[in-house]
This record gives sequence, C-alpha cells and structure tokens, in this order.
Amino acid sequence: MNTTALLLSVFLACLVEAVEAATIVLAAGTARDWRSALSGVGAGLVVLAAVVIVFGPAIALIPLDILRIFVGGLLLVFGLQWMRKAILRASGHKALHDEDEIYRRELAAARSASGGSRFGVSDWYAFTLSFKGVLLEGLEVAFIVVTFGNIQGQLGLAAWTAASAVAVVAVAAVVVRGPLSRVPENTMKFIVGIMLTSFGIFWGAEGAGAVWPAADLSLVVIIPALAVIALAIVLVLRRRPSNATPAAGSAPGHSGPGFSGVIPDGGSTAGASLDSADPETAPARTRTVIAGVTPPEARKTSVAEALKRFGMFWYDFIIGDDWRVALAVAASFAVTAALSSAGFEGSWWVVPAVAVLTLPMALARLVRKS
Repeated sequence: MNTTALLLSVFLACLVEAVEAATIVLAAGTARDWRSALSGVGAGLVVLAAVVIVFGPAIALIPLDILRIFVGGLLLVFGLQWMRKAILRASGHKALHDEDEIYRRELAAARSASGGSRFGVSDWYAFTLSFKGVLLEGLEVAFIVVTFGNIQGQLGLAAWTAASAVAVVAVAAVVVRGPLSRVPENTMKFIVGIMLTSFGIFWGAEGAGAVWPAADLSLVVIIPALAVIALAIVLVLRRRPSNATPAAGSAPGHSGPGFSGVIPDGGSTAGASLDSADPETAPARTRTVIAGVTPPEARKTSVAEALKRFGMFWYDFIIGDDWRVALAVAASFAVTAALSSAGFEGSWWVVPAVAVLTLPMALARLVRKS
C-alpha cells in the first residue's frame, strides 16, 4: 500500500509541476530561441538531479524516528497548504487559473524582453527563463522524491517514477506544441495534496512514538477520510458569498465557482496573474519574479530585494500561507511524543485531529481576507 501510494504521489506531483514548467519552456522557445531554452531545461534538470543525489543519501543518514518527524512535519505543512488552496479554488473563494492564458502571458513577456548572449548561450533570457522555471517547479518534486524515497527505502524507484512523468509531459509537449491545458492538473494537485497530508500525518505520528492501530493499513482510512473532509468543506464554503473573481483570460467554462469539471490547483503557476495586495498570493508573486517573468514595476531591484524575494519564496514553499498551521503541527508532535513517553497507547489520534481542526480554521481566516 505504502509503495503504491508513494509512486502515485510522486508521479502525479511531478506530472503537475512538469506541465507548469513546460508552459514556461514553450513560451521561451517559441518567442525567443529554442536552442537556448532547451539548454536552460538541461541545466535545470542537472541541478535537480544533483539535489536528489546529494541530499538523498545525506537524509538517509538521519535516524529513522527523527527522519519521520522531520519529513512528516514538512509533508503535513506542505500538503495542508495545497489542500487549502485547492479547496478555496473549488469553492469559488480563489480565482481559477487558465493554462492557455498563462502561456500567452509568458509569451508576451518573453517577446518584450531584451536579448543578449552570455557564456556561449545565444539568448541568455530564454536560457534563464527555462532554467529557473524548470528549477523552481522541480524543487517541489525533488523534495517529494527525496523524502518519500528515503522514508520507504525506495529513493531510486521514486526518482525513476519522477523521470517517467517528466518524459510523458515532454513527449506530449512536443506532439501538441502548445500549452497542455487539457491535462487535469487541478484534479491531480488536489489528489497530491491529500496524499502528502496523509503521509505527513502517518509518518509524523509514528516518528513521535505513536503506534497506528492497523499499522500501514491505517493509510487506507486516512486518505479517503481526508478526501471526504475536504469535499465537505468545499460544499460548506460554496454557500458563503465570495469576492473572488476569475483569473484574467479564464476559459468561459471556468468563470464561475465550483469544480467546472476539474478540481482547481493547489498552487500558483509561474506566470499567473497575481495581486500583491492579497495576503495569500503575495508570496506566490515572489515565485513569479524569481521564475523570470518579472512585472514591469519590479524589473529594477537591488540585490537585497532579490534576496528578500528569494527568501519569501522558500518561506512560501515550506511554511505557506499560515504560520499558525506549522506551529500547530509542531505542537501536535510534541503532545504525541509526551503521551507516548508516558505509556499512553492511543496517542496516534492527536496528529490527525490537529490536522483536521487546523484545516477549516485556516480556511476561515483566508475566506475572511478574500
């Protein structure tokens, strides 16, 4: 069960991120220079492979219980963030995005940028745009590959699964020669969010000393239970009025609240239209700037400002849109460890209870701000 769910999570996560990276690369190659854009892709993949090769074995040296707490905490915070954003989009409280519109924005930005060659690359902008797009989208996948692979002792298998997903998207992009807007990435990201949260709950509680009643089979209950809870929250939030408006250029069928055939995604793409005044999307705006699609008002920045944005990207990547959730997760691990040390055999329920309670509470705060 664990291995199957692991491979499914890695494959879907990589598929989603590869689709988003492909949109950036297609825009860079079409508007600028294909050789430079593909060189950027190659450089990005080399860096990601190095991350897996270096950090994979290094993480494996950590004692298993500590590794479970560390990885479980990151996955739980990370997964809850994806779930919150997916629920907000599905319920109409967060604007939907359109992959075709994102491609058009990327294309326009690439065409308007100045050219120039560096280090033997004929078009440095196309190279940089593709490199940063592949690297930033791929970091999430590398994180999942390294953590899932080490916990299960299947790092090589997880890496090959991720590589196969990239290959599928690459072939599809070559055949279609345009944005892969028909790929149900929104649905897949929703599923991956549930899977990440489920594994985070399971491994985090185990690392803190809890013993699950049905061992690995407990995931068979945790995963569908989280899915039901998420869908129930969507139905409740749909009854609340929303000020969210569809993203510019959204397809007609995606202009209103609800699923519109797919569950909206759990994160912002590198070229999405973002409002810096929105507390939820402000960190994602940092991601846009770093990925190479810099808004006109932010093109001339200091080194300090660039470092600040890079730091905000990592904060958004790890902590997300609500630091209280990360704090609650850490507290749940501490309580579980204390109860387990005291000989209490039923401490396994603490982590899932905190995760289930923090999800609607965090969503309520975000809905009030929307």
